[in-house]
Amino acid sequence: MIIAIDGPSGAGKSTLGKMLAKKLNLLYLDTGAMYRAVALGVLRSGKGFEDEEEIIKIAESADIELVGEPDALKILLNGKDISAEIRTLEAAQAASIVSTISEVRRIMVEHQRTLGEKDANGCILEGRDIGSVVFPKADVKFFLTAKPEARARRRFTEDSEKGRVSNYEQTLAEINERDERDVSRKDSPLTIAADSVVIDTSELDLTEVFEQMLASVRDKQDEVK
Repeated sequence: MIIAIDGPSGAGKSTLGKMLAKKLNLLYLDTGAMYRAVALGVLRSGKGFEDEEEIIKIAESADIELVGEPDALKILLNGKDISAEIRTLEAAQAASIVSTISEVRRIMVEHQRTLGEKDANGCILEGRDIGSVVFPKADVKFFLTAKPEARARRRFTEDSEKGRVSNYEQTLAEINERDERDVSRKDSPLTIAADSVVIDTSELDLTEVFEQMLASVRDKQDEVK
């Protein structure tokens, strides 16, 4: 079974994807982390983000692995654990830039499909274009959304709990900026697949959203029995 979870930054995709993967015993793939890994590779190279050819070369040569259980997923770049490094604001902003490059997206999509199809039980993938581009024939598609203000509050709270220096206004501005970049890019913009289950998480807690998603998956499982 392939489950696609799409949506803007801060809508709860990662947390809920991990919860579902754990409950259903499925492989969990954080596709956003893969773009962050490429972005980190670019940052480490010292090359500017204007040099698309160099960025494409870095994406092509990057050996990106996602290993471990959903709650303790490790992201490896060329054999080294970069799980903490890719969660910085700098890496997030850089990832939103490299993800607009069509050739980088093509490379990442191929990698994501390979990883997703490799596991016999299937997997859960979350990102921006999983249901529309990466796995358009996914068994279940979710699109999680929320008002920018709600997403900014969650991100600010999460950063504060992890000791990251930030403020709400800055976080909201960054989310709005990423939203604009995601929906306006020419290649695979953030969009809602026609057959997606759309859930607005603005006023819901994680448990409520999780129960809705699990019910949809169970309904699909019953259909194919």
